[in-house]
Amino acid sequence: MLAPRFLRSFLVLSVAISTACRTTQSNGNGSTLASTNPDQESAPIRLTIVATNDVHGHVFPQTAKLRDGSLVEQGGAMTFAGYLANIRANNPGGVILLDGGDLFQGTLVSNLTEGAVVVDAFNYLGYKAVAVGNHEFDYGPVGPAVVATQPGQDPLGALKARIQQAKFAFLSVNITEVSSGAHPAWLGNDGTMIFEVKGLKVGILGLSTPFTPQTTNPANVAALRFGSLAPEAGSAARALRRAGADLVIAVAHAGGKCMQIDNPKDLGTCDRNDGEIFEMLEELAPGTLDAVVAGHTHQSIGHFINGTPVIESWGMLETFGTIDLFVDPKQKTVLADRTVLKPVIPICPRVDATTHSCDARTLRQSERVELVPATFLGRPVVPDQELARLLAPAQTQVVAAQNRKLGVKVPQTLARKYDGESPLGNMLADTLREIENADVSLVNPGGVRTEIPAGELTYGQAYEVLPFENTIATVVVTGEELNRLVRAAYNARRGVYSESGLKVTLSQCPGQGRLKAVTLADGKPIALERKYRVVMPDFLARGGDGLAPVLSSLPPGRIEMGTARELNFLEAMVAYWEKKKQDLIAPKPGRVKFLDDATTCWGSALDGRETTRANASSN
Repeated sequence: MLAPRFLRSFLVLSVAISTACRTTQSNGNGSTLASTNPDQESAPIRLTIVATNDVHGHVFPQTAKLRDGSLVEQGGAMTFAGYLANIRANNPGGVILLDGGDLFQGTLVSNLTEGAVVVDAFNYLGYKAVAVGNHEFDYGPVGPAVVATQPGQDPLGALKARIQQAKFAFLSVNITEVSSGAHPAWLGNDGTMIFEVKGLKVGILGLSTPFTPQTTNPANVAALRFGSLAPEAGSAARALRRAGADLVIAVAHAGGKCMQIDNPKDLGTCDRNDGEIFEMLEELAPGTLDAVVAGHTHQSIGHFINGTPVIESWGMLETFGTIDLFVDPKQKTVLADRTVLKPVIPICPRVDATTHSCDARTLRQSERVELVPATFLGRPVVPDQELARLLAPAQTQVVAAQNRKLGVKVPQTLARKYDGESPLGNMLADTLREIENADVSLVNPGGVRTEIPAGELTYGQAYEVLPFENTIATVVVTGEELNRLVRAAYNARRGVYSESGLKVTLSQCPGQGRLKAVTLADGKPIALERKYRVVMPDFLARGGDGLAPVLSSLPPGRIEMGTARELNFLEAMVAYWEKKKQDLIAPKPGRVKFLDDATTCWGSALDGRETTRANASSN
């Protein structure tokens, strides 16, 4: 009898042990049945990077009217919060929210609060870190002045106030002080940070475009130096790994452009010869960075560049992107073959039932649109009403100003074009020249931010076009200097200036030698010895967009920045239109002539959507 009982006990014990072992196996859907499971310990750790870039103050949605009279919304922080909630539910504790820079400048609500409303929204949404963009410096001192003109004014005062307000980090490893060569203490960090996510130590480093002095008001950053991207990124990444970081991610206010994003390993449609992020990553050794959140160019990237996954979206908080990284929990290295990139995800409270889009440009072409609530990751997208209440006071502050009618009609939409002759730009250049009774006016393409729709013009629409609070500057030049000035304008950047009083002949290809000829508006040559009075936004007069080499060579007294004027660039335009009460009509085209077609240079031909978003010279 003893032997059988012993045998039965042994069998029961064996079954129990076997059952215990089986309960530690994976259940097949990525989770496990017991914490002691060996497979659980070896299952990849999923991190989800959620990224925005070039928000430019667009915390509220943009609304458009469709052909049937219905309204469609896209973007805004409240709806983005709904997407974030779904992502966080999908990967609890594994989401890292980052931004590629240019949080500020571009909307009335942002500018009236010097960016405070944006920081409020970012704090609520739970951002971890942002890159320092060139437009972070635009507001200058605290208060209405955009540059320091009085003793004691700090040209970085407004940015410092936003950094103190933020619960997230502003990062840039390549900013140093001219006087000391040290990293600015007011940033509160060395351009990097380390934190833990799902047991992994994640390092973040920030980068700012070295062209920042040319793409913000140079006076505000005169005390700073912006170093090269690759050397600074490499050095910071190595330092983070020495400090224990398992992964290193860069947030970079530097970008590029890819025409197609359906295949992340196909760089054939990417302009690899004109993009700071391509140049940087091709200089760095593979594996230096585990992922990059890019920005600045307002273009789409969702690709592996030299082995590194990179995303960039179109900006204005209309879209966002994600990178899912899967990490070996033992080696703590990224499993590159499992990385998933989704670079351009529209932010929509409602979408068309057929096209699943909320893009007004697309929906206006449809005969019938049926808007239904959006879903994401299998869940409804629910705009965050608590955030809406938080931002409501700022919205109330600007509604009256936005809706003020100027008594001026726009018979046909005045389109903005960045890489060609712009109907809106020509109209603005003519207005500026008329206001000042000048010989020539120049308006940089990146300074004109959106189109003016047909209808009765409001102050809010005018503000969206010219949000930068530039003053009107006057420069007196000889004909020879004017030739050099225009040549510098086209040698430096990709876009096409809006000129009044001039005609130019260009190559489509950007860069040195692009300007082939320039004459006066009537076709007569510029008289080399004659003096010409040229008006422009003070951003240009201070050397922005590559004009510094020419303007810095002028004798003292030839440049007047307009800081003593009662009205700035926008307000002078508005006052002039209100006084004339004439319809705003695009001037006859013909000021810009191209010697070749758009196919001769990669990336010169942009479709309608990209043309409205391309802002490379003053993003």
